[in-house]
Amino acid sequence: MASNAVTFHRSSQPAPLAVDRSAVPHAVQRDWKQITDADLSAWQALAPRAAEPNPFFEPWYLMPALRAHGYDAKVSLFVLERDGEWLGLLPIARQPRYYAKPIPNLSGWMHANCFLGAPLVAQGYERVFWQALLSWADGNAKTALFLHLAQVPLEGSLAGALREELHETGRTGGIVHCQERALLASELSPEDYLDASMSGKKRKELRRQANRLAEEGELGFERRESTHGLAEWTEAFLALEKAGWKGNAGSALASAPATAALFRDALVGAAAAGRLERLMLTLDGRPIAMLANFLAAPGSFSYKTAFDENYARFSPGVLLQRENLTILERPGIDWCDSCAAADHPMIDHIWRERRAVGALSIAIGGALRRALFRPLLSAELGRRPDGARL
Repeated sequence: MASNAVTFHRSSQPAPLAVDRSAVPHAVQRDWKQITDADLSAWQALAPRAAEPNPFFEPWYLMPALRAHGYDAKVSLFVLERDGEWLGLLPIARQPRYYAKPIPNLSGWMHANCFLGAPLVAQGYERVFWQALLSWADGNAKTALFLHLAQVPLEGSLAGALREELHETGRTGGIVHCQERALLASELSPEDYLDASMSGKKRKELRRQANRLAEEGELGFERRESTHGLAEWTEAFLALEKAGWKGNAGSALASAPATAALFRDALVGAAAAGRLERLMLTLDGRPIAMLANFLAAPGSFSYKTAFDENYARFSPGVLLQRENLTILERPGIDWCDSCAAADHPMIDHIWRERRAVGALSIAIGGALRRALFRPLLSAELGRRPDGARL
């Protein structure tokens, strides 16, 4: 583990659920297409008590994602419940291939616009959840050789409980890929943080760019959390992103009806749940840089950003991120995950902290299946300098 990874504060996290042994938690496999109102209520109650916050697995985001992408993948929901109370959740899919290789596996379901694979697990039930998930996978492996989980945080109580479970039971597992992405986590004021992150020369250049941009027209900034004007904001974002290189590459949200619908539905759901923060830099009233943050106390997630490439010489995206630093002063929020790739050319130069996330492969099934998995894992770890045994 890299020494500069951050240990998150939990000061603003709701108190953990008291572990009740009078009723035994049990695993169930849910069809997401048949989720009831009672299920949604239980799911919504789980999210704010999660040991590892993950807005991408909350119902307001995961359900639109499943409607956009889940039919072909045959996704189901693994749920740990007790008397109707949900204690854990992970979307699961059976994959016939492991990346380019024809190796069937069980996997935590992800898609291109999902940036964290941590299951939602109520605090205090981390170990119980892993025991239930692995036991369920053992009995439902079918053709799958192992369990694969992508983009899982490698620090915190959830990761610690998994390591304890594997070590104490002798189950084989490994980190087959690891990356550190930019994170914002500091007790400094936004001004002091920017001073510490950027050299005086770079800060001077940023002020110069802001001044020059203001000469192009009236420069404005908006920050909103309500649903007011959300539909117009959403369409402006989709158009702005598509007008740039992502549109040319066919990877913009608006390039496909499914991803455009996901974005629209997710922002409506996030705003209704009090999970959305929208930032916008405007020039003569026209957006030239936009950012959507998902709030999931004690953390937040920088979900999507776009800027007008016609004004690239003024660095509008960096100017917007300068405004975004005020999230450091927001009550109840201790950190913000960039959701960006490692070594991102822009955000890595502003946000100084790092968050380690990894892809995990874990043995499941009986003795023969586990014996087949061990050399496969050893060979993969041998090819990956960032790999490690769990």
